[in-house]
Amino acid sequence: MITASTNTMTACTGPVDPIGADLSQVLRALKLSGLKDTLPERLALARTRKMGHAAFLELLLSDEVTRRDSRSAMLRARTAGLDPTMVLDTWTEPDDLRYDRMLLSDLTSLAFTDAHHSALILGPVGVGKTHLAHALGHTAIRRRMSVYVSRADKLFTRLRAARLDNTLHTEMRRLARVDLEDFALRPLDATDTNDFYELVVERHRKASTIWTSNREPQEWLTMMSDALLAQSAVDRLTAGAHTLIIEGPSYRQRTHLDRHSGIDSEREAHNAQ
Repeated sequence: MITASTNTMTACTGPVDPIGADLSQVLRALKLSGLKDTLPERLALARTRKMGHAAFLELLLSDEVTRRDSRSAMLRARTAGLDPTMVLDTWTEPDDLRYDRMLLSDLTSLAFTDAHHSALILGPVGVGKTHLAHALGHTAIRRRMSVYVSRADKLFTRLRAARLDNTLHTEMRRLARVDLEDFALRPLDATDTNDFYELVVERHRKASTIWTSNREPQEWLTMMSDALLAQSAVDRLTAGAHTLIIEGPSYRQRTHLDRHSGIDSEREAHNAQ
């Protein structure tokens, strides 16, 4: 009778929570609530492998370190202005896109940042220059480097505002790592040319910059109002820079055509029915 009664009660109460209210409260107090998501799985793994207490604790803490690193990287990438979808895993390599794949592999190692060199990613509109620049930025974030990404015109507007309130020098020094997009897309006036020169000089052999542009560096000279400052800056920038040139049709246009091709195929299939 006692055994039967016990079995009935077990069936009614269901499986025991492997965490429990008390442990949940302790985890919250230690700011370890994230462990609750994987703890049941880890407990099962520990039983299967007959893990010791120290090995089990190391496993749990490793999970927490990984979780915190991932969250920190996500927050710092957002603060840096990086597009969360533009990572190396989402970079596609169609057959008609031409670039030095070995050089790209070298760039993804970020070895150029150790020598404080810059990277130039050049090519026509829509071939994926911005995607690669952001992907390199994400890699740098995961290695706990400081990253800031900006379109060139917006950065120059920001520096112009800093000049007005006498914080230009502070702003220049504050820029630790920069991805500059769409550089020399528009002509630079005297103020922007001077800021370009100051930015390059301030960062020369001190920090790395990733530049994307539709134009070759020599073409940049024709876009600036002061030829002497422009030449001096470009010479410093290109000395030791790693230049990746991408050639091929526009990725955006290719995606647009593929999408419409898919729609047309669906219509033909529907009409065939």
